[in-house]
Amino acid sequence: MPQFKHIPVMLNECMDGLQLKQGGIYFDGTLGGAGHSSEILKRTSPNGKLVATDLDDYAIERATDRLKDFSGRFTIVKSNFKNFAEIKENLNIEGFDGILLDLGVSSFQLDDRSRGFSYMSNDEKLDMRMDNTNPLTAERIVNEYSELQLKQILSEYGEERFAGSIAKKICETRKTVRIEKIGQLNEIIEKSIPAKFKKDGHPAKRTFQALRIEVNGELDGLYDTIISMARGLKKGGRLAIISFHSLEDRIVKKAFKELETDCICDKSLPICVCGKKKEIEIITKHPITASEEELEINSRSKSAKLRVAEKI
Repeated sequence: MPQFKHIPVMLNECMDGLQLKQGGIYFDGTLGGAGHSSEILKRTSPNGKLVATDLDDYAIERATDRLKDFSGRFTIVKSNFKNFAEIKENLNIEGFDGILLDLGVSSFQLDDRSRGFSYMSNDEKLDMRMDNTNPLTAERIVNEYSELQLKQILSEYGEERFAGSIAKKICETRKTVRIEKIGQLNEIIEKSIPAKFKKDGHPAKRTFQALRIEVNGELDGLYDTIISMARGLKKGGRLAIISFHSLEDRIVKKAFKELETDCICDKSLPICVCGKKKEIEIITKHPITASEEELEINSRSKSAKLRVAEKI
């Protein structure tokens, strides 16, 4: 097991965006290494409360240990943050003062080669599960999904321009041998992409992103969850979300726009009949990105975008 290490992305920007206050109650939907969670508890001392969720047993174990100095002030639930409404109800919480989502894969999961997230670990099995009880793995996808399904996933979730050729090559290869290792998939991708298009980063990057999203259902229900979370805030409460690729960011922007939109009736009508009311104020008209100083110590923050909204 590799050493557990974690550098929270845009830590100060997130804390500032949440406008933390003593005695507030907060929700961290992506506990991970507890970098953001520990700072929330620290800055809301002595009586601020935190509810956090994660699916990774090892991350929960280590995060619990990291947060031990704040005993009695936090609750960790092994669950997907998309179960927010249910968790809020079960814990009998009327509303939160702030909610944080860091939608990226934790550094620990990426660094643990045995988890199969990294295209750099050729000898490891194709896995990519954030929750190791999940029956769906990347290996199952590449060996059991149809060519059309593979093409759609790579195109939609990876925005891979050579999705068709990669999917076709995967299906041709698995006729003779099961694709179990990362190195096997890397070789297939390498053969499927023309040489002149291999200059922009590792050729497997987009395919691995697509498979990871499919395995963990990362985009499923995200829009509805953001709507639910905004409505689960107290008046003046803040919702801060860090996204790491355009697919996530589009969903965040769409949800924020929907929540910010007021009456949508035809302007010729004398009164509103739609009943739609503006629910949030978007604080970040443009997303916040990592500083040059942070990029020097944490390259994974390069693609991060932070958006913040306030319940009105």
